Amino acid sequence: MRRDSIFYKLFQQSPTLLFELLTNPPINAENYRFDSVAVKEPKFEKLSRTEVESMLGITLKETRVYREIKEEGREEGREEGREEGRREEAANLIIRLLTKRFGELSGEIRSPLFDLPLPVLEDLSEALLDFTSLADLPTWLEAVMN
Repeated sequence: MRRDSIFYKLFQQSPTLLFELLTNPPINAENYRFDSVAVKEPKFEKLSRTEVESMLGITLKETRVYREIKEEGREEGREEGREEGRREEAANLIIRLLTKRFGELSGEIRSPLFDLPLPVLEDLSEALLDFTSLADLPTWLEAVMN
């Protein structure tokens, strides 16, 4: 929590000043003190959810911030899923095209295709049209990946 140092110093030096500004000051105004207490913030990243809930006296699932973070996580997951789906479909299409052109592909040739990033798969889908044999695939991949 931040404090305004000018007002803090002013009220600390003259605590009655604040109450002089009020229309109806409290009866025990002369007993008030203006102090600043430092509160150490715990390292939340080291605490479990249960520990944080216990410390704050709340249920995190019921907070707006929890719902917002959960929705952000869902959206990131959806986007990652869509990206993974596009990659997988591109790899499957390339395998179908290579199979149609050169015959059945071994698992040794198929498997690495699923690990390629989408832009490389997209480039491969065009490059394979110029392949004269299946031997062109590892040559092309080596040239592109290095």
